[in-house]
Amino acid sequence: MTVSRLPSAALSLKQFLHRQNVLGIYRNILRTIRRVPDEADRKFLRDWAREEFHRNKNVTHEDAIRMMITQASNHLEELQKSLALAHS
Repeated sequence: MTVSRLPSAALSLKQFLHRQNVLGIYRNILRTIRRVPDEADRKFLRDWAREEFHRNKNVTHEDAIRMMITQASNHLEELQKSLALAHS
């Protein structure tokens, strides 16, 4: 019997890729929020993003994860467009 060197809680490749994607989106959202001119709006958006990602961190259903990644990407894109319009 061979013993795996991986810890029992090791992520599958698919889980790892989803995790990397989610972390990338989260970082991009926080970077984009830094460009918001109003401090109160920045704080609101930062708190909202942190709460949303924290609330969903234990989701394991594949379809739900894909849906949330799509929604987060859409939110990021909308925020970036809004900032671009505000600065033009």
